[in-house]
Amino acid sequence: MSSSVKADAVFALQRFGMGPRPGSIDAIAADPRAALLAELDNPPPYPAAASSLPTSAKAFRAVADANARRQAKAIVATRAETEAGKQQMSAGPAMAEGAAQGMSEAAQKTAAEAVPDPGRRIYLDEAKLRTEAALNANIGFTERLVWFWSNHFCISADKIRSMSGGYEREAIRPHVLGSFTDLLLAAESHPAMLFYLDNLGSMGANSVAGINRSRGLNENLARESLELHTLGVRSGYTQDDVISFANVLTGWTLVPPGDNPEHGGEFSFNPRLHEPGAQRVLGKSYEQDGVEQGRAVLRDLAIHPATATHVASKLARHFIADTPPQALVDAMTKTFLDTSGDLKEVARTMVSSPEAWTEPRGKLKRPSEWLISIVRAAGLTQADPERFTGGQALLGEPLWRPSSPKGFPDDEASWIDGMGRRLDIANTFAERIAGKVDPEHVIENVLGSCVAAEVKQAVGRAESRQQALALLFMSADFQRR
Repeated sequence: MSSSVKADAVFALQRFGMGPRPGSIDAIAADPRAALLAELDNPPPYPAAASSLPTSAKAFRAVADANARRQAKAIVATRAETEAGKQQMSAGPAMAEGAAQGMSEAAQKTAAEAVPDPGRRIYLDEAKLRTEAALNANIGFTERLVWFWSNHFCISADKIRSMSGGYEREAIRPHVLGSFTDLLLAAESHPAMLFYLDNLGSMGANSVAGINRSRGLNENLARESLELHTLGVRSGYTQDDVISFANVLTGWTLVPPGDNPEHGGEFSFNPRLHEPGAQRVLGKSYEQDGVEQGRAVLRDLAIHPATATHVASKLARHFIADTPPQALVDAMTKTFLDTSGDLKEVARTMVSSPEAWTEPRGKLKRPSEWLISIVRAAGLTQADPERFTGGQALLGEPLWRPSSPKGFPDDEASWIDGMGRRLDIANTFAERIAGKVDPEHVIENVLGSCVAAEVKQAVGRAESRQQALALLFMSADFQRR
């Protein structure tokens, strides 16, 4: 196999996939571009173990139930301690006061030990499956698309941890190669998104609930849907559009878990919260009743020309370059418009465009992508979710925990200052695997010798395997795509 053929395969794996792993070059070397297109037509299935994970609603109910049981046990423990304190009154005020001071802490500890929080275990189980899907993917193009869209329609596990993994599996993963309209509807109506952007209690001023409770409208979901998820900033919408769209989305909520132990946490439309009457958004009047009004607005937003440009630009920026070639963005935008947002066709246009292959590999990987690439290169196929999520957090990209609805940034300036922390991670990982992973083997057989001459020289001169592996993992061959 010629070096140029190997180089093309490595380029494809780095730019569009999760990075080379043992055997991956041979698998796609005959025609890397065709291999990427074939994955779009036949994406690998998510691991079968996903069937054992709870739905997001079930996870939400499990945490809510645990919280309720923990609170009940704390109350019972508090009552018992209070009674014990009363019985100590005859021994003197000092002893009674000491019992009262320790009562709350002891009660909470008793309750926490009796009813552990299931949320963390659910989160780690989801993280493990997601990480291993990326490690075991032949190329990983589809997984990259899942990660991209999950960040585009981000929520935060800091606010709704129990649903974070289920949200990605239910709202994002099934639609990344389908219609953008379906993806948008699934993401915006998912209970995790409604919870994250505070839409659960949003009510119209003239709704039944709004009149009775004198509570207000929440604009978060409408604003982020327009600014981040569809049209993009400076695309022509106004504050009046935000308010009207927010009124459209009133009533989009979830079933309270305490009220319904079988369906708590599922999507629900509550007509008592919904602002009655027609609403005008982007110059068009929407006169539909109830939940269909919101769906109608979202369908129109999904195929809007500004949405096409926004989505195409973000995809090209993520995969190709911080400033992607305009010809590529234009081609992807045209495909989006011509196909009414067929995301597989948009991805196909990106891979088929010559600009995607001629742009130099200068795009800095986000921390999560770099971590996956070095673990894949080492030939590992299983992940310790605590260690992996801890590493992502250390590098500033904690899994499903962006600091704002914008998601994690996708440009070099946002991540370049973290290279020192990457070196720490590279050294730690190299120390763990040095006994069984030969850096020369990684260069020759995993990367097909497609690394810079100075990298080969640095690895050859290293004082130990650990140092050699760390140098290799910190090279541009692993940092950039």
